[in-house]
Amino acid sequence: MPEIPDITDAEHWIIDTTLTERYGGRVETQIGDAEIRLAPSDRALTGCPVIHWNEAGCNFIIFKTGSRKYRCQFFYRGYQQYGTGVHEYDDLTECIVSLLQSQADHEAKERGDI
Repeated sequence: MPEIPDITDAEHWIIDTTLTERYGGRVETQIGDAEIRLAPSDRALTGCPVIHWNEAGCNFIIFKTGSRKYRCQFFYRGYQQYGTGVHEYDDLTECIVSLLQSQADHEAKERGDI
């Protein structure tokens, strides 16, 4: 399997811009690496770059799983992990907007708003 490329400056800009629009100010993000199974049947873990941020007690992470391939989730604690219902995105903007919307919907449901 080819090596997964690092998160580019353009991808980082998309994330930063979207978060600034969502939260009304700059949100600190961190770049890192994670090891995940790219397919449920994979026995071996594959290293991939990630971008992570925390907002109001919720952690968000976007995994870059290939060239123009992304996965995402948000979590409060290790046992409280949530996704968007989409396994993998080929558009980073769609990925982050769906992630933020899913988390907002989850919060509204927890409050009893929906």
